[in-house]
Amino acid sequence: MATKRLYYADSYLRDFQANAVGDVADSNRIYLDQTAFYPTSGGQPHDLGTLNGIPIEDVVDEGDQIAHVLRSPLKGSTVSGAIDWERRYDHMQQHTGQHLLSAVCDQMLNAATLSFHMGSEVSTIDLQLKELSEAQLSALEEQVNEAARGSSCVTVSFEEAESAAGLRKQSDRSGTLRIVNIDHYDRSACGGTHVRNLSEVLPMQLRRTEKMRGNIRLEFACGQRAIRLARKDLRTLSQLARLAGTPFDQTLDHFTTLRQRLTDAEKERQRLEKHLAEREGRDLYNASSPSADGLRRLCQRVARIDEAQRSKAQAYLSQSKAGILLLSPDSVLIGFSPDSGLNAGAVLKQTIAGCGGSGGGSPTLAQGKLTGGMGEQTLAEAGGFRLPCDNLQE
Repeated sequence: MATKRLYYADSYLRDFQANAVGDVADSNRIYLDQTAFYPTSGGQPHDLGTLNGIPIEDVVDEGDQIAHVLRSPLKGSTVSGAIDWERRYDHMQQHTGQHLLSAVCDQMLNAATLSFHMGSEVSTIDLQLKELSEAQLSALEEQVNEAARGSSCVTVSFEEAESAAGLRKQSDRSGTLRIVNIDHYDRSACGGTHVRNLSEVLPMQLRRTEKMRGNIRLEFACGQRAIRLARKDLRTLSQLARLAGTPFDQTLDHFTTLRQRLTDAEKERQRLEKHLAEREGRDLYNASSPSADGLRRLCQRVARIDEAQRSKAQAYLSQSKAGILLLSPDSVLIGFSPDSGLNAGAVLKQTIAGCGGSGGGSPTLAQGKLTGGMGEQTLAEAGGFRLPCDNLQE
């Protein structure tokens, strides 16, 4: 038996009576002869509420029938349903707002809506559009709010698919279509719940955009949801202004300047760190003694091999007859000066081939990963270094 969908005719219906279909004993998945509960479909989440006082946890569209998943089994076959009206009305505002927004995007930008998703805080549409500038976004927001202030009627009609004309997007369904009409703006085949008047979606806030698989994802909010988000944004900005000790309208300039100062400070820190590492490399070279083959070799264990360690190694290797081996818990770095007669990349590659691992590099500097202490020992012997390291720098 097909479920009669009461929300098709009246989205404002909050309470209803129905009869359970089939055996409901010890089952929390209930089918009714009619329901006002909207199931998850078309980007809109399902309604919540109660059946005989038992909370609903899910509403599932199963084609002809709608399943109501309850927190506990239903008692009796006569059912009183009550919709969570705050949630339902919020969804009505967002879904109708989406129809208007999609229609205006189509008219203003020639951008078709590819998909719609209604989240718990914001909703999104994906537009068939490569770019959307800030100026276009502002103009779009002004236009949709102006359209909503016009208080156009939102009505529902039922038409045969073969004769339904003027739809914003052609439906691939056959038989009878449920058409949502917004006077002067939109005609779309849709099974969702909607408000009666376009003014009920006010205000509409277009929040941000992002590129998504070559298209534009546009985030928006309507009605009370938009007001709550605006208040939340205002509280956040007010707190930032207080922390910055600046007037509200100067907060952006303050944090822009602060960010630039932090960027400059970080660049200076990296420059000084590199300078100190280079000096350390030269000092270590001068403190080293040549091996029997005339090379000064430095072997160190370090916490990590980062840019500072690489700078130290390069400074060490800029001297004559030099070799360096740095060992960290997760990687190794080996290098030789051009006049050493040794090839760092070849030594590391030879070690990897025999002991496993990964990595590579040039004749003067190579970096990689080895498997366990055996690989370190083999690498050290191939480069003429002694383990354990003479110098420890944890």
